[in-house]
Amino acid sequence: MANLDSQALSVQAVARQQALTPRYVNMIFEGEGTTFSAFVLQQRLMLARSMLVGRRYAGSTVSEIAFAAGFSAHLAFQCSFRRRFGATPTQIREAP
Repeated sequence: MANLDSQALSVQAVARQQALTPRYVNMIFEGEGTTFSAFVLQQRLMLARSMLVGRRYAGSTVSEIAFAAGFSAHLAFQCSFRRRFGATPTQIREAP
């Protein structure tokens, strides 16, 4: 969780850090009904959403928040965000 913003976050990196095999890490996530990639995406989206509505990031652009949450491509962030929350990041930010 502490490395969500890292572009180097991967199942291999987590496995190495925890002295496990990548396959075992994947099996752990599969046991929870998800995949490593889906979990990371979900956590990054939740982080970005909290940043969008939080006062601390009020002066940050949507692109800056996307990058800070670990997304490397603005368009991919926009599409994933809208799919997950049913609104664009700007709409969420501007909601009362």
